[in-house]
Amino acid sequence: MSTSVATHYTAKLVDGPLEGKTISVEFLDSGEPKPSIGIPAAGSKSYIYARTSDVEFDREGSDRPSAVAYRFREASFA
Repeated sequence: MSTSVATHYTAKLVDGPLEGKTISVEFLDSGEPKPSIGIPAAGSKSYIYARTSDVEFDREGSDRPSAVAYRFREASFA
C-alpha cells in the first residue's frame, strides 16, 4: 500500500472582497499551511488574507489539512 503526502490545500476565503472563493495553496516546506496569503488583483493591487484556526481534514489520520479558512486583512498597493 502506498501513501502520498498532499502538497496543496484549499484556502477558503471567508470574508472581504473575495468572500466565498477558494484557491489552491502549497504548504510551507515545514508541511504547515501558510500563515497568510497574498492574492494578486487588478493592476498592482493584492489582497492579503490571514489564516484562522478553522481547518478541515479529508483523510482520517492525516496530519495535513485539506482546507484552511482565511480572513481578509488588507489590500496592498505595491
